[in-house]
Amino acid sequence: MDAVRVALLREVLAGTEWLGATRRFAGELRGRVVPHGGGLLLVGTAAYEPWHLAAHLVDEAAWSGTPELAPTLVRHGARPCDPAHLSVGPGKLAAARRGETLLVVAPDEPEADLLERVHDARRAGAAVLALGAAGGGLAALAHETLPVPRGAELDLDTVQHLVSAAAGENAGPLPRGRRGFRDRLSRLADHLTAAPPTAW
Repeated sequence: MDAVRVALLREVLAGTEWLGATRRFAGELRGRVVPHGGGLLLVGTAAYEPWHLAAHLVDEAAWSGTPELAPTLVRHGARPCDPAHLSVGPGKLAAARRGETLLVVAPDEPEADLLERVHDARRAGAAVLALGAAGGGLAALAHETLPVPRGAELDLDTVQHLVSAAAGENAGPLPRGRRGFRDRLSRLADHLTAAPPTAW
């Protein structure tokens, strides 16, 4: 979903709770993922891999000049022969420490072994954010949640688009000499004319 479609979606959602909720969650994500911190780990369940959100966050990190937003995608089925950005397995969660942020995206309550790994990461000091599953063990472990219940007005994929776009917009103060409308227009033009992202 490109910037124009996100803008149109936001127009449609004006007056609903979704815009504020996705912006608050994105702001929390931005606040947790700080420059020179431990980084952002992104993980889904064994049945749901948030590779699309990973790609969008990489784009937003580049376009907003905030490299700390680019996540490490943790995959349950990762193999050493996979490309480097797709070869990080769940063992990475065991190494999570203070200063790192773990974003868990799950349409349903995660399996017990993932919850255990998330619990260990939190106990080691990592910040945990949860997107998707509306309750249960994951919500209890997370420092911040954005529930997307099944049957809600928006599906999980759409909410991920809104969160990633808002995360890139919450980049903080603009560089000196590039403020206001011209900067936003310039960023939009760069966004629309940029080369397509590397295939995930």
